[in-house]
Amino acid sequence: MMMKNVAGLVLVLCISAVAVFSQGASNQANSNIVKKDLAPAEIDRIIKKFTKKEGEFHEALKGYVFNRDATVWTVGIGGNSTGRYHRVSFMAINEDGSRFEKITEFPISTLTEISITPEDLEDLGGVNPFALEPSAVQEYNISYIGVEHIDELDLYVFDVTPKVIPDPKKSKQRLFTGRVWVDVDDLQIVKSRGKAVPETKQNKFPIVETYREQVDHKYWFPTYVEANDELVFNSGQVVHIRMKVKYTDYRLGRSDVKIIDDVPDAKPTPTPTPKKP
Repeated sequence: MMMKNVAGLVLVLCISAVAVFSQGASNQANSNIVKKDLAPAEIDRIIKKFTKKEGEFHEALKGYVFNRDATVWTVGIGGNSTGRYHRVSFMAINEDGSRFEKITEFPISTLTEISITPEDLEDLGGVNPFALEPSAVQEYNISYIGVEHIDELDLYVFDVTPKVIPDPKKSKQRLFTGRVWVDVDDLQIVKSRGKAVPETKQNKFPIVETYREQVDHKYWFPTYVEANDELVFNSGQVVHIRMKVKYTDYRLGRSDVKIIDDVPDAKPTPTPTPKKP
C-alpha cells in the first residue's frame, strides 16, 4: 500500500523500483531454491497455465463478498508501536473492477509519522493479487528461477518485472515487481512477494508478502498479507512500518453497488459460508 507522511512525503509499498529484494535478502531467499532445469517450451506452458488461472480467479472474485481486517502501525526504538491505523470492512468487487466497501469498524488513527491516502485504500493488502492475468501479462518479463519446497508443497519460483515502468506523470497505472510461487501440480500462484511501481519522489511503497488459500475447493484467493519494512524518505527520514491484512469469510452472492463515502448502517444480508478445504 502507498502511505504518505504528514509532511507530504509518501512511503514505499514494497522493494526498490525494479529490484525485487536487496542483495542480502535475495541471497537468503534463494538459498532454499533448487535449480531444476526445464525446457523453454515447458516454462512457457507453465506461465500460460498460471496466468490463465489468474484471469479466472479475478473474474470469479467478482461473484464473492468477503471481510477485510487491515492494520498498519509504525514502530519506534525498542519495537514499541508509535501509531496505529485499523480498518475492518465488508467488501465486494463490481463487474467493472471497482470496489464496494462497507466499513464496520474504524477507530481514529493514531499515526503521526505517516498517513493513509485514498490510493492506499485501494491497495490495502498489497498490489493487485491478480496482476499477472492474461490481459496484462504482456507488460512483464517473467523469469523461471527454480523449485522451492514450502509447507509440504513443491513450488515453481518465478521473478516478475515490468518491461517498462509507467510514467507517473502520464498514467495512474501501477504494475507489480517481485516474485511468485506456483504449485507444481495445479500450476496456480499460492504466494507472492513484491511491490507496486512506479515510484516518485513523493510516492514510495513497503515489501508486501501475500498468502493465498483455496476457496470452494477451486479458487486461490488472498487470505493473509503482511509487511515489515523500513521506509526511507528522500530527506533521509526512516520510518519502520508493519502491516497485517486478513481476508476472511469468502462467500458467493453479491450485486453491483456504488462506492460512496456515507454508507448506511444496515448490515449486508448474510449468505451461507462455504466449507473451507
